[in-house]
Amino acid sequence: MTEPAPEELPASLFVRDGDTIVPTAASRGPWADDALHGGPTTALLAHLCETHRTTDTPDVAMQTSRLTVELLAPVPLAPLTPRLSIIREGRKIRLVQADLIAGDRLVATARLAQIRTADRPLPTGTASLEGPRLVPSAGPAKSIRSSPTYHPGQAPMVRYHSHATEHRFARGSWVDLGPSFDWVRLLVPVLPDVSISPLVRVAAAADFGNGVSAPLPFDSWLFINPDLTVHLHRMPQGEWVALDTHCYVEPNGVGQSNTELFDEVGRIGHGNQSLLLDSR
Repeated sequence: MTEPAPEELPASLFVRDGDTIVPTAASRGPWADDALHGGPTTALLAHLCETHRTTDTPDVAMQTSRLTVELLAPVPLAPLTPRLSIIREGRKIRLVQADLIAGDRLVATARLAQIRTADRPLPTGTASLEGPRLVPSAGPAKSIRSSPTYHPGQAPMVRYHSHATEHRFARGSWVDLGPSFDWVRLLVPVLPDVSISPLVRVAAAADFGNGVSAPLPFDSWLFINPDLTVHLHRMPQGEWVALDTHCYVEPNGVGQSNTELFDEVGRIGHGNQSLLLDSR
């Protein structure tokens, strides 16, 4: 069980303060008390990209097809300045970039790709007519709720992975090494009074791939992801996003996490993380 936290769970992952966005304790990561988890960083970048509009943005329905995040440095629990730009503004393809700057240092960046949506009935015999790949494990209602414990010597604080998200395992657990199937639900919005979008739900969950399918013991190894790429063929329905995830590690200090993503209807896409391995 998670140790009781001495502070209340904030109402959001971040708050706005003028031109900056300030992380709350709900964004705190597991590795350092003054740095963010990758999940809130990814969720914020996704929110910034999908809501960014300019006078040139066409009034066309778009769906996110890809989100690529580069975690360039530890993101501090300190004010962050967002910087947004349009890489491509088209009626069929749209590409948006968001950067997060701490002080004068670029700490994270993301690119969001969107494809226009349109009514395109598929002919008989199309493989997609078989329907979405069904969820291969039990849904969240029949899965086991599990909260991560603190690392040895870690202060009992509110943290993203243990307090701002709920985890239910259909296969594996926080303490078991190896592949897992984990249902994840984000409990607080990215910003106050901003509803949690389907994309943000995916972004908030997908960074857990390496953590919930740990290939090595947490107390003696680090396997940190400097990046995350998510591809989606449809948006999730409902509050839960599932990760069917595996990690692959090599004795040269390099690894990878591969994740299939699901909602309660079926498959929605996949995510990949590069892993930097180190012994503690």
